[in-house]
Amino acid sequence: MPHRFTRQTVAMESATAGAGAAALSALVCVALAVTTGPRPELVAWLLLVPPAMLLARIDLAVQRLPDVLTLPLGAGTAVALGVAAVLPGHGGSWTRALLGAVVLGAAYFVLLLINPSGLGFGDVKLAPTLGLVLGWYGWPVLFAGTFAGFVLAAVTGLILLGIGRAGRKTPIPFGPFMLLGALGGVLLGAAGAGV
Repeated sequence: MPHRFTRQTVAMESATAGAGAAALSALVCVALAVTTGPRPELVAWLLLVPPAMLLARIDLAVQRLPDVLTLPLGAGTAVALGVAAVLPGHGGSWTRALLGAVVLGAAYFVLLLINPSGLGFGDVKLAPTLGLVLGWYGWPVLFAGTFAGFVLAAVTGLILLGIGRAGRKTPIPFGPFMLLGALGGVLLGAAGAGV
């Protein structure tokens, strides 16, 4: 029977995240703060870290990206970046972020149609949020962050195959790789915007 996600089960997952996840979250927040500096989009990036960490953990555990997290995350990100865009000193473009959401969401939807067993619909629903985040700093950052996610997933898959921990048909959750690629893209974009 598939695992059902409700606000209660997500809250339980969140409560049991553990010290390792908290330490990793803190490390990610420090990296984002150092590369972004005092620009207003830093607030959006820091607000994204806890739900992104929870999504990665859930996807690794049960290969699902629950709507109760992915959908509000997208809306909240759009609002946070919209606010950042009207404040002085921001390093990106809200309009381009919105376009990035549409482009990446559409691209993932096409990939799902082409190869339904290669992606889950949760990945497709997460893509617009990552398109917002990556698009904020520009098209090269969007492409780099997206490509990095695919490369990380492919390399991990090859390693798991090589050590016998996965077969050719073994499903590998893609959400964590999407999120890692996006993190790399944001760090790259934030560092470039500060120049």
